[in-house]
Amino acid sequence: MTNTVFITGATAGFGEACARRFAEAGWALVLTGRRAERLEALKAELGASVPVHAAVMDVRDRASVQAVIAALPAPFDKVHTLINNAGLAAGLEKAAEASLDDWQTMIDTNVTGLVTCTHALLPRLIAAGNGSIINLGSVAGRWPYPGGSVYGGTKAFVRQFSLNLRNDLLGTGVRVTDIEPGMAESEFSIVRFKGDREAASKVYAGVDPLTPKDIAETIFWVATQPPHININTLEIMPVAQAWAGFAVHRRPAAE
Repeated sequence: MTNTVFITGATAGFGEACARRFAEAGWALVLTGRRAERLEALKAELGASVPVHAAVMDVRDRASVQAVIAALPAPFDKVHTLINNAGLAAGLEKAAEASLDDWQTMIDTNVTGLVTCTHALLPRLIAAGNGSIINLGSVAGRWPYPGGSVYGGTKAFVRQFSLNLRNDLLGTGVRVTDIEPGMAESEFSIVRFKGDREAASKVYAGVDPLTPKDIAETIFWVATQPPHININTLEIMPVAQAWAGFAVHRRPAAE
């Protein structure tokens, strides 16, 4: 029997790369995202080799999420693995200068959207009995940086939610993993800088960052471990990235 993977944010970046990797292995795909044209193009491409169901869905819209999941046709209704990939960063200003609207968008997408999709699919995942919930966290959920207050906070939530969900699903056979990528080149920075491609490109200047394909390969590995193995949390960085020392603000020397 072919396993089915449900991917949020499948129209770009990690989500699109996951769609390609799981299709390569013969999985059936449920692809969701906000951009209908990209979604249909991906469905047309991958549907030549594997079963694909595509649905326009905004994870921030509870009614949309619930309607899409309730309307899943057979055999796509038997979801084996959920990849909670949809997420974003908006802005990099320090807290006092940041937009409250940007903060709310990150919370609505990275926190509310993730728990909404998870809650709606839990009955199907539990019925499958040996599948996985794979959540996209970030190193920002562990390691703070200036301008990352709310983004980092949302990803810290993903980490803690994943760990607590493991407790609640004990005995069901459903596994839960938090994948925490570091610097990875995708549309992430273009979105963060609101379409400013020059600012986004500077983030990766002189660096060999992670790629969506790297993360998709890791996610596929997690999803295909023997059913008695759970990878709780996996932090991944490019070799070029590490941690800075503590920031210290010093008073000017006395005159």
